[in-house]
Amino acid sequence: QVQLVESGGGLVQAGGSLRLSCAASGRTFSSDTMGWFRQAPGKEREFVAGVTWSGGTSAYADSVKGRFTISRDNAKNTVSLQMNSLKPEDTAVYYCARSHYHLSKRRDDYGYWGQGTQVTVSS
Repeated sequence: QVQLVESGGGLVQAGGSLRLSCAASGRTFSSDTMGWFRQAPGKEREFVAGVTWSGGTSAYADSVKGRFTISRDNAKNTVSLQMNSLKPEDTAVYYCARSHYHLSKRRDDYGYWGQGTQVTVSS
């Protein structure tokens, strides 16, 4: 059984930083991609960043490029999202997810999801 547990959300002022972590349990494959998505009130869940377990290749949404960094620690089975220069529009519930597809940005390609963690950026 695959489980994903996020942590690290909270309230921060605009321009500040937060680091989210996702602990993964259960069987994983080196070809898997781990992703972060977010969903703001009244909006669709959108891709934020993804990284492969094997080579550490990453992909980002245009809205977060240069501000967010995704990384993975294979030994600890964790994936992190370092978020810098946060903006009020980054406010959302952030979800960790796992996909068998290589660096997919499509929500439907992710079959396993965490419960989400709230990130609130005040102006």
